[in-house]
Amino acid sequence: MRCLKRWSTNRCVILLCAVLCLICLLSIRRPLLEKDEATSRTVSPRHKKLVHDHVHRVLGAQCHLSRTRKSLLPLLPSSSHMTQPFLWKDVPLSDDLFLYPPPFGFQGLRSKVAELLKSLPLPGSAQELKNRSDKCRRCVVVGNGGILRGLELGSLINRFDVVIRLNSGPLGEYTADVGNRTTIRMSYPEGTPLHWVDSDPDITFVAVVYKGVDVSWTTAMINRISVPLWDWLFFWQKVPDHIPLDSHRFRLLNPGVIRETALDLLQFPPPRSQLWGNQMNVPTIGMSALNLASLLCDEVSLAGFGYNFSVNSARLHYYDKLPMRVMQQQTSHNVKEETAFLQKLIQDGAVTDLTGGIHCSFCPR
Repeated sequence: MRCLKRWSTNRCVILLCAVLCLICLLSIRRPLLEKDEATSRTVSPRHKKLVHDHVHRVLGAQCHLSRTRKSLLPLLPSSSHMTQPFLWKDVPLSDDLFLYPPPFGFQGLRSKVAELLKSLPLPGSAQELKNRSDKCRRCVVVGNGGILRGLELGSLINRFDVVIRLNSGPLGEYTADVGNRTTIRMSYPEGTPLHWVDSDPDITFVAVVYKGVDVSWTTAMINRISVPLWDWLFFWQKVPDHIPLDSHRFRLLNPGVIRETALDLLQFPPPRSQLWGNQMNVPTIGMSALNLASLLCDEVSLAGFGYNFSVNSARLHYYDKLPMRVMQQQTSHNVKEETAFLQKLIQDGAVTDLTGGIHCSFCPR
């Protein structure tokens, strides 16, 4: 009798565990299935012509020196006119860089950053990305938005003086839509292409530090050495173990650029310690790239920006089938506030939206 009772109890426990496992499997599998549900969008010839005509007008108009940066400066502290886009070897770091943790600063990482700086080029020893000539330069920041797919803007994107690409946005079969020139690829370890996609001989890789191990990873990539075994535990997905670029092609983004973007431009709250959850005060890499571009170029345009949350099944990226709802599930970025800020910049003429995903100035009313 006792054995029967024990078997009955064990059977209930086993059944309960089986049900819990099934629920877990379904909860994991459902998002995976949903990710493949993005609908294909056919771009009408009429809309494509509107976009192309708009980009031609942007490229053909008079270029104004420091236009974008001058528009941003009233929103920034008075010291921002001295902001440097990158950090260099043998250039002392100010104490304010260590006030906040990544990505807003290097708090607690002084020795790791000092080691990384030894691997970076001296200022003036490598090709300088910052404009030091009288020629007015135009930047385009190419986002990875699905809005780019089918627009065939590649040849027009290639005509900008500086082309900034983000994370792992591929070229290859998508060249017709996104071009094949890359002046800067800006990324962090998990966002960097596992298989290098850029063939532009003048490319520069701009490393963005979001967490402490990103510093060690960047040092390893520059020096072509192995990433410390312990650090691999802190990456949330597979990262490259090699970037096929010479050391003088690497730059370290000044975290002050991200801090400016978050705390001053977007007016997000400063980071604070908390045990659980996200503060949603980290700007997207595209938003930080815009601020970086304002330091490098005179006029800044955006392509492939914008989230169409009114159509959850719309493509999130131009290169995969992830639906837009995936972005709604993330908790790190406040894309609603970013969109509102970008809309105002575009309406004020500080930046130009080439593809109309943020504010479509060329769309029929």
